[in-house]
Amino acid sequence: RGTQRKNFMCFNVFFSFRIYEEGKESIPEHPYLCETDVEICLIGGNCKSPIERFWNGNNMIYILQKATHNEESDPVEESKPDDTSYASELLPKESSGPVALSVRRAKQLISLYTMVQNPNMSHLKTGELVVLPPLGIRCDGSDPEHTCWLGAEPLKAGKKITGINLYMVTCDGPTADKSCFANLEELITAHKTMHHSSIVMTKGSAQYELLRAAALEDTTVESKSNIYVDMTWNTVNKILETPPLTSAATLNITLEAGDPGSPVYQLYRELQFLLALAEGLKTGVTQWPEPLESESAVEQVQELLTDLKNKLDRFYISENENRTEKIKCDAAAVDSSIKSVFSERGDLDFAEQLWCKMRSKCVSSYQELIECFTPVIKSLERGEIQPWIHQGSSSLLSKLIQQSYHGKIEVVSLSGITPIQMLLEIGLDKMKKDYVSFFIVKSASSLLFQDYFISTSVDLQEQVHRVQKLHHMLEIMVSCTVLLQFKHENLFPLTQICMKYYKENPLNEKHVFQLPIRPAVVKKFCQNDDPEIWKVDISSGHGQKEVRTTWQVSTNPPVEHMTSNNTGLFSDSTVNGSSEERMYYIAMAKCSQVHFT
Repeated sequence: RGTQRKNFMCFNVFFSFRIYEEGKESIPEHPYLCETDVEICLIGGNCKSPIERFWNGNNMIYILQKATHNEESDPVEESKPDDTSYASELLPKESSGPVALSVRRAKQLISLYTMVQNPNMSHLKTGELVVLPPLGIRCDGSDPEHTCWLGAEPLKAGKKITGINLYMVTCDGPTADKSCFANLEELITAHKTMHHSSIVMTKGSAQYELLRAAALEDTTVESKSNIYVDMTWNTVNKILETPPLTSAATLNITLEAGDPGSPVYQLYRELQFLLALAEGLKTGVTQWPEPLESESAVEQVQELLTDLKNKLDRFYISENENRTEKIKCDAAAVDSSIKSVFSERGDLDFAEQLWCKMRSKCVSSYQELIECFTPVIKSLERGEIQPWIHQGSSSLLSKLIQQSYHGKIEVVSLSGITPIQMLLEIGLDKMKKDYVSFFIVKSASSLLFQDYFISTSVDLQEQVHRVQKLHHMLEIMVSCTVLLQFKHENLFPLTQICMKYYKENPLNEKHVFQLPIRPAVVKKFCQNDDPEIWKVDISSGHGQKEVRTTWQVSTNPPVEHMTSNNTGLFSDSTVNGSSEERMYYIAMAKCSQVHFT
């Protein structure tokens, strides 16, 4: 048995070193089969560690979990695999999700890892000692303490390993019974006793979900958007205390565009029409919308032309007034402060008014699109209209209008992709100006960003993609303005953060935008709402000798591998039969140190 254990450990040393060396080049995408019942993952780079809330590792960490393809147990008793089987085990293994190991098995693996990192175990002849990344092992909570993680991390002095930190995370719940919560003084006393410390420091952290707390009452569609704030502060006085105004606060924003409850939902629908045109231009197949009103787009365009013919050289904003009224009507159920956040510009030129007519009345076919443009071009050719357009407009229609000022325009054939491209161009021009107008007025952003977002030097598809980015940014700004009453001091830096990100990255509605803010900005939410996560860290010692105890409550399970399938561990419970109290999972992390020298 001793020989088997020795061989197994030597195998694991070589295997771990192999994975670690590969990880230096690139992090493996899938778990590797380490033993018949164990998979190993190397987490690092931009990947979020699943245990970062409980202890701070370095840039990389091993995660061990149960291999999902095999139910065999106690591989310590297995014989050493031959060279052929060993080579196959280095292939990455697909897994449907993380599965925990038994606590007993996890303790075996922690012991082996500790022995491997112990420089005094030279008699095992494991070769050159390599300082491995920290280790975390998923546990199934089968012990009385409900252990969900076991971990280890080498202590170093230069390149020399001097000891190891051992971690244990336990969890229970959910429960609404606050009498189950720990007492801060008892936690501090237990920490002092365990680590023989006379002086301890406490640090609190809390997370509040703001979007849910400030959600509009008439919003019935479920949204994947999330706005929450993380608060941290020193010196905790009691469990679940409200973060003080001296806290450090960071706003985290993930916003999905297209919420029907948004005050800019009509603009989102306008963007969708633009995207349909861009897709049609790219694929040759345009998904035309169903007509919404009995009056056709052709009739609306003809009315616009008639009005211009009768009142030549005047710029009219009647369409603007009508559309502003429509926005007000659509937002009737929303608070008056929302209505004023984004309103239609008052300087729509002819091309933009034409876009509004064709979009709002839903051009529903390619033939109808041609019928809309034909009278416009004929009126320009005959000199019947000389409409006003914005300086710098780059669309083909704008160029034709400019040519009409001189009495002659080039011949344009309304065939092939030309009509779709013409409509797409005037829509792009109009929507770019809409977004720029908002960012300049609301967030006082400088004109420096515009070169990228409204550039016409790139192809139409890329221009559309950048307009999508502008809309996502707009939804973020509007949500913060309306729901959180953001002022310029917060809107301006948030705008700059979003612009910087989108200059360097593609559209990503799952990205979390982070903004440091003053705690006073979210004071009412923290005072009136329960936190999603509340945590206290109790620490003593410094540097390599620092040890920490963490106590945390959270509304969601603190570990992904522990679900309601673990009967008795995560079970629903209420107080006095009431389900109105917020349910919390309770987690606690402890650490201890073993010194080798």
